[in-house]
Amino acid sequence: MENFDNVRVNTRVRRGFTDIYRREVGLSHPSGFARRFSASEALVQNLNLYGKLNGHEGCVNAVEFNSTGDLLVSGSDDRQVVFWNWASKTKLFAYPSGHSDNIFQTKIMPFTDDSRIVTSAGDGQIRLGVLREDGRADITLLGKHRGNVYKLAVEPGSPHIFYSCGEDGLVQHFDLRSSSATKFLCCSSSMGSNKDSTSKIGLNSIVIDSRNPYYFAVAGSDQYARVYDIRKCQWDAARNSDIPVNTFCPNHLIESDTVHITALAYSSSSELLVSYNDELIYLFEKNAGWGSSPSASSEDLKNIQQAQVYSGHRNQQTVKGVSFFGPSDEYVLSGSDCGHIFIWKKKDAKLVRLMVGDQHVLNQLEPHPHLPILATCGIENDVKIWAPLASDLPPIPVNAKEIIEANRKGREDQTRGTLPPAVIMHALRLQRRQTLAYIERRYNRADIMSDDEDSEDYILGLSDDVSSEEDSTANSRDCNIS
Repeated sequence: MENFDNVRVNTRVRRGFTDIYRREVGLSHPSGFARRFSASEALVQNLNLYGKLNGHEGCVNAVEFNSTGDLLVSGSDDRQVVFWNWASKTKLFAYPSGHSDNIFQTKIMPFTDDSRIVTSAGDGQIRLGVLREDGRADITLLGKHRGNVYKLAVEPGSPHIFYSCGEDGLVQHFDLRSSSATKFLCCSSSMGSNKDSTSKIGLNSIVIDSRNPYYFAVAGSDQYARVYDIRKCQWDAARNSDIPVNTFCPNHLIESDTVHITALAYSSSSELLVSYNDELIYLFEKNAGWGSSPSASSEDLKNIQQAQVYSGHRNQQTVKGVSFFGPSDEYVLSGSDCGHIFIWKKKDAKLVRLMVGDQHVLNQLEPHPHLPILATCGIENDVKIWAPLASDLPPIPVNAKEIIEANRKGREDQTRGTLPPAVIMHALRLQRRQTLAYIERRYNRADIMSDDEDSEDYILGLSDDVSSEEDSTANSRDCNIS
């Protein structure tokens, strides 16, 4: 096996030298060489920690590069929005967002000289921060949902228009040239085994297809990812405009009522990537959906193209993201409850890189817009930057099988006692409140926490820095697991 691995490495090295030679003698275009090099498996296998960006005082839930890739913006449980020069690992400036709860999303509006940032949070609010020359920001409340707002989606190339989705089932349209939001869609569960039900679907994710920007997908508290055509929406959430043009779901989950979706991502070729809570990740071709009305009939099952499946991670404790990586989306990325970053080849779902990204849980991953560089965040209070660097460590650690098996076993054990997603979320919120009350009582008694107690607090859902915070800010420093 060792000799076979050496042969594979030598083959990749020879192929790399061949590409360089062809570029130098003019047989390949420089841009084509750069794209092939950035997508090479050898490069991905050498992704290692470039640096940590320290400056937040709570779990970091959102990271995004600007369009040129020289700046990074992040949002945290401390309710601060921070700009970074990631290359020099320095904090440029920060401003208070005005939110009263944990920030879940930060988006830089395009073609605004990186001066307009929209944010969403656990308080249900969507806010705009306009940066001033003196480093401060003017904050405006744009709109509000009932419940958490995990994701925003910016219309490709537009400095004005973006969308939000919330746990209240609403999709809202924002135009920064106007003073109010438009509630134009309410997502309901009148499909599949729930045809007689019209209960709202709490939404966790919204993405716009950059290749066909009239289409956007949403997903949340049931098993379906729904695709809508913006042109067919009636721009009135009070009316029945919840008619998707397509829906996506793995065959075996069509009649399930115990799973939900935490994240979506569109590829540059309109493939839809769907990450399920405590299940797996699935990649759907754009024409492989169920149409507007899914059915579990045997004839329909035969006609639906099977999705590509990515496994090994675990997505149970938090609302995790999922993403593509590479100049042509050659790879799939996900965090995991075990704190690892999983990178698979998109084409065959082969795991090519597995590395520790957080000491607790790794939640969000953001690829650089032009370079083979990655930003990640999780339960820890920092942002981590990953770049191709020389290392003696193998791309897949020696204990990879144990890590994957532990994730699989945990998922299967959880499945045996599965509850509906709404019940699980309610239980997690109650647990969080009880834990906060317990910590407050301990502060009042002036107890000193030991290392073992810190570990126990994390298992209950707390950030590992809770014990160092003051009473007045304890709630904002706590990681939101709901």
